[in-house]
Amino acid sequence: MTVTRSDGDAATEPAATSQEGTPEREGPRNTAPPGVDRRLKALRMFATSITVFTVLGHIFLGFEQSPITPIVAILFGYALDMVLETLDARAEGREPGYAGGLGKMVDYLLPTHIAGLACAMLLWGNTSLWPYLFAVAVAVSSKYLFRLRVAGRRRHFLNPSNFGIAVTLIIFPWVGIAPPYHFTNNTYGTVDWLIPLGILMAGTMLNVNLTKRWPLILAWVGGFALQAVLRWLVLDHMLLAALMPMTGVAFILFTNYMITDPGTTPSKPRNQMVFGFTTAMVYGLLVGFNIVFGLFFALVITCVLRGLVLVGAPFLPWGRTASAPPASPEPHVPNAHEKRESQ
Repeated sequence: MTVTRSDGDAATEPAATSQEGTPEREGPRNTAPPGVDRRLKALRMFATSITVFTVLGHIFLGFEQSPITPIVAILFGYALDMVLETLDARAEGREPGYAGGLGKMVDYLLPTHIAGLACAMLLWGNTSLWPYLFAVAVAVSSKYLFRLRVAGRRRHFLNPSNFGIAVTLIIFPWVGIAPPYHFTNNTYGTVDWLIPLGILMAGTMLNVNLTKRWPLILAWVGGFALQAVLRWLVLDHMLLAALMPMTGVAFILFTNYMITDPGTTPSKPRNQMVFGFTTAMVYGLLVGFNIVFGLFFALVITCVLRGLVLVGAPFLPWGRTASAPPASPEPHVPNAHEKRESQ
């Protein structure tokens, strides 16, 4: 059976075994082709959506960046990711994630494709091309530099696209975020409403049916409205101004395509709600301290907090209980297939 890792790579799931370590007998094999993993479907949908939106943005909507920017960004991201994956695979003595044919390589590069287009779409580096490449380099490299061992596997915990954008904004103060009118620069009248509505509907269907991150979205949106009310009551901020970001295309894109990254967010509904609500509260604190670009910094901080929770969970009583293997009357002897998987 094939499953897809959070970085778009594919891994093979070991065969089912009995308590004695011998393979369990299987019923008649299904000759129908196996279905595509849900996470892989989500990655393909994400990549397709952001590609279409980028093309339409540069042709019709009036994106401010040069049309060459997204092309160079994704090509640079492809090359860097494959180099890093090759080095990482050699260091670990495994096969690179992109090996196995053209289809496998395309699926492996989907997260990098998304990160490259996101950095090229959301950042504004004026006429300079290298800030976009720097953001892509940080995004891709973070998947290899910041990893934790979760359930026996090393997983990255920082949202790559968001982290690359946030680091670029911190290091280079003259680089900013694409202006609000960026997404509807050349549209008028009813089209100004149809664009955010279409993005909202497409993103909602994607997250409800594939990523299953709708609890996170509800908690994030509800928390964002709550922090606006709290700023109004406590800091005397204008309530309408605090709620205004929720009406923009940038907020809708962030909500449906950035904060819901399956590889760096929890899977359980309760944990998703904690993640989304925490991001909203951190955003409110950042705005209270007059820190701009709060959406991106809030998500980085929340991902770091989640990483700390993942590191500390095994040392907590309930973490040790959940991770403890079930008792077995006889020691488990790994079969030949499991030995290969452990190498």
